[in-house]
Amino acid sequence: MKLEGTIIAAHGRQYRVEFPGGETLLCFPRGKKSEAACGDRVGVSRSGDGQGVISSIAPRSTLLYRSNEFKQKLIAANVTQIVVVVATEPSFSDELVTRCLIAAESQDMRALIVLNKCDLKDRVDAAAGALAQYRKIGYPVVRLCAHDGAEPLRAHLAGQVSVLVGQSGMGKSTLANALIPGANAPTREISAALDTGKHTTTHATLYRLDPDSVLIDSPGLQEFGVGHLSPEAIEDAFPEFRALRGQCRFRNCRHDREPGCAVRAAVGSGGIDARRYAAFRALRGEAG
Repeated sequence: MKLEGTIIAAHGRQYRVEFPGGETLLCFPRGKKSEAACGDRVGVSRSGDGQGVISSIAPRSTLLYRSNEFKQKLIAANVTQIVVVVATEPSFSDELVTRCLIAAESQDMRALIVLNKCDLKDRVDAAAGALAQYRKIGYPVVRLCAHDGAEPLRAHLAGQVSVLVGQSGMGKSTLANALIPGANAPTREISAALDTGKHTTTHATLYRLDPDSVLIDSPGLQEFGVGHLSPEAIEDAFPEFRALRGQCRFRNCRHDREPGCAVRAAVGSGGIDARRYAAFRALRGEAG
């Protein structure tokens, strides 16, 4: 008998699948290659050892993943919103934030940024200043301290399938615990000596906030490759460029050194943030 359920935890080739009614089953993919992700809707056949075999994956509405020239890493499927979590401490990477937002844009997902650990008052202004480039182009920035609660974020999650992404040590698991009492996502203190977080979440886990809202906590990232995106897709993923589409002198303008480039003109006038333009050039250079 074939069952249909949703993957609520994914760790390597092991998956916890939840079925209507609340039953869960430890499942494994058929064959050696694993192509399922947390959030996938799957068909499962029970095996004799009280476990299950994933026999099919339903078509996805979205798939969030990262890739480089060697491999790709699936993060979550059927997500409608990406929540990029940064903190006042440890320091966060502008480049990583940009890459996460590009991944969201390429899949037509909503995106917002959470600035955590805002109880560290002497660090808030600097962190908020670094995020101004994203607020300027329309990405919401929610300030909170997860240890004190996550109510400022809850309204943004209503009716969405959201995934928390970000560097280790930003407080994603603490945030999940604040939103879902009893989630017991593991947390550890950051390593101040290295100014980076220790990996605490080792697999993606799906939580149900309410019947209409889902939250997926994912492992901490140190990089987010977008090697699967073409140069054209990368350009399309910069919202501030869209209003200038078709205004460059040359139809195939790379927005590099070409004369009559509307994007470069907007950078010069302050309409486009110079840091965002530098990020675009670097990513487009990677894509060829």
